[in-house]
Amino acid sequence: LDASVVLGSATPSVDSYYRAKRGEYRLLTLTKRVKERPLPACGVVDLRQELREGNRSILSRRLDGLMEQRLRAGEQTMLFINRRGVAGFVSCRACGHVIKCPHCDVSLTEHFQGTAREKLVCHYCGYEIAKPKVCPKCASPYIAGFGIGTQKVEQVKTLFPGARVLRMDADTTKNKNSHEQILSRFANGEADILVGTQMIVKGHDFSNVTLVGMIAADLTMFDNDFRSSERTFDLLTQAAGRAGRGDLPGEVVIQTYVPDHYCIESAAKQDYEAFYEEEKAYRSLMSYPPFGHMLAVFMESEQYNTVMQLSLTLKELAENAPKGQEVVVVGPCDATIARINDRYRRVLYLKYKDKDRLIRIKDQMEQYLEQSGNDSDCYVTFDFDPLTSY
Repeated sequence: LDASVVLGSATPSVDSYYRAKRGEYRLLTLTKRVKERPLPACGVVDLRQELREGNRSILSRRLDGLMEQRLRAGEQTMLFINRRGVAGFVSCRACGHVIKCPHCDVSLTEHFQGTAREKLVCHYCGYEIAKPKVCPKCASPYIAGFGIGTQKVEQVKTLFPGARVLRMDADTTKNKNSHEQILSRFANGEADILVGTQMIVKGHDFSNVTLVGMIAADLTMFDNDFRSSERTFDLLTQAAGRAGRGDLPGEVVIQTYVPDHYCIESAAKQDYEAFYEEEKAYRSLMSYPPFGHMLAVFMESEQYNTVMQLSLTLKELAENAPKGQEVVVVGPCDATIARINDRYRRVLYLKYKDKDRLIRIKDQMEQYLEQSGNDSDCYVTFDFDPLTSY
């Protein structure tokens, strides 16, 4: 069939754009908004300076003032944060103990349940407990959440008592049609402020939204993933695009602790080309895709010794290469989340300029697993040029 595939995005992936620049894809560019509306004015707030000057609110003084103006004018505001819940983790201020899931190697996240009761939830296996009143390790009463999430941001209603606030995240959209109901209420003007995670930043068109605030722009910038800057730039640029889509001009406030990072600067200017050139230089230097290829070998088992031994064996297979065909081997090491649902996880990364070489190594590993019978004790997956870290 003589069919075409169209990849459309305001923030194309670095891999796709690189191929388009090389002529592998045909590049078509839209340089203007619908009806030639201007891009929103975008400002960056340095949260370090806010803290030095005594502001400990989740809102910078600039964003607070602009939200007040929008409320008086009857216009709408969207607040984006890349984390749900109340806080990233709960810890004891006396001994430093962090409450973790007993089945996964992650901290529990604080959530509200009902009007007053609080609970701690594992976002990986769903385990939950009531929030303890004292530290389970030292019995100190100084135990509290650390960080910021959508439920905490939703508390802006205490700063603006007359404002109508809606929250949209994985917790508030669990029920059937709740996603559409929240968006419909906001579109119909039944709320002044919409607080949400990634699900509010892409594709929505609200003509009365004239202000978008990114509460903590750098939450995802330093994730354990070479694509973290790209993902952060995409989210910020897409979120900024929600402002000023009607006849009224839009404004964007990016709150960050690293205002001079190229990801933040490019997003504030909504300049994809500038971001691409910086990111391209970084990936070329480190031989990351699209300038090289990667193979992630992910291993999982109920027994830690099993997955440990297998990871070392597979590393030896990868390193046993003819001269001139040596691959770069990173690891093996525990995965970012070393245990989920009582299963231990390890990962091995291989880098090489030629993907065929990595494919041959993968075939050798699969042959070894089949002959040794290890695949029955340990679950193994192979991921070429992985889109997520393990």
